[in-house]
Amino acid sequence: MPKALCLISLVASILIVVLFFADAAMGMLGMGAVAPLGSANLAMDIVFVVLGGALIYMSWSTYREQR
Repeated sequence: MPKALCLISLVASILIVVLFFADAAMGMLGMGAVAPLGSANLAMDIVFVVLGGALIYMSWSTYREQR
């Protein structure tokens, strides 16, 4: 069960990073109207991408430790 939880958190954090990175990229390219979250705040997108990356690292290192 702990391995499954690590993998679920890994997938969820990857989705968060992809979603917020796409929102930031589309907002910077002037496509804010079609951005996934409407490109409301660039700082928020950057913070969520960084924190999602930290969660990816923690999930992956915990998964490797479970082996």
